[in-house]
Amino acid sequence: MPIDPVAPGPAGADGGYGESLFEPWQPGEGERIDLGSLAYDHITRARLRALGVGPEVRCCDVGAGTGTVARWLATAGGAAEVLAVDRDTRFVDPYAGGALRTLTADIAAPDFDPGRFDLVHARFVLMHLPERHRVMARLRDLLAPGGCLVLGDPVDLTAAGPPDTPYRRAMRAMWRALGASIGTDISWTPDYPRLLRELGLTGVGAEVFVPALVPDAPITAFWLDTWDRTRAGMLATGLVDAGVLDEARAALLSGTVADLSPGLVTAWGRLP
Repeated sequence: MPIDPVAPGPAGADGGYGESLFEPWQPGEGERIDLGSLAYDHITRARLRALGVGPEVRCCDVGAGTGTVARWLATAGGAAEVLAVDRDTRFVDPYAGGALRTLTADIAAPDFDPGRFDLVHARFVLMHLPERHRVMARLRDLLAPGGCLVLGDPVDLTAAGPPDTPYRRAMRAMWRALGASIGTDISWTPDYPRLLRELGLTGVGAEVFVPALVPDAPITAFWLDTWDRTRAGMLATGLVDAGVLDEARAALLSGTVADLSPGLVTAWGRLP
């Protein structure tokens, strides 16, 4: 029977993102997030530019992480107002001021209502939340008339199929471990354009960016660090053993992985 590498376990079985895994206070967690930002920020910035970010635009960056997108919006992006929202804003707070404000909040909370915005952006957020469809609708409700919702989450183009290389087996185990521990689920990411349209948004579009898996790339370092932090959970899945993980690491470090990194799906739509 084929293995579904991204089938989630009970959502939040051991706590959510940042509670039982990838806690912001862990040494090196900010640096790990920044590696992902280095891999994907240029794509995000280009898309936000194309969607009209600039003067007089009010923005809300949801799940701001280390704030690389929010900080860009408030500076080079030229936005009039940027609200960076996260359950833990410690990485963004030092940059607050001018156009940039921070808000420590849970976007899944029923009373989350920070105002209305011309742009609402959430990247690598919905994948970790159990009530994804409800939260997506909630983000839609934060839009002012004519405002744009931009969502980004991973899509894995290789882990579900053969061949069973150490890299692919490691990725399968990682997604299974994340699903079992914090409820991560990327299986619905390809549906983003349809879901945005069903929310009543217009001008819906989507694109995919897959960064190259080469030894000196930020995305390679990101996956190596992520595997290190999830190693126990990956081994617990039974999909890999320590030898397979060591082979996968060696292949990434040597540049002999002839495969694709998980990519970033960015989807957007505008409130009429």
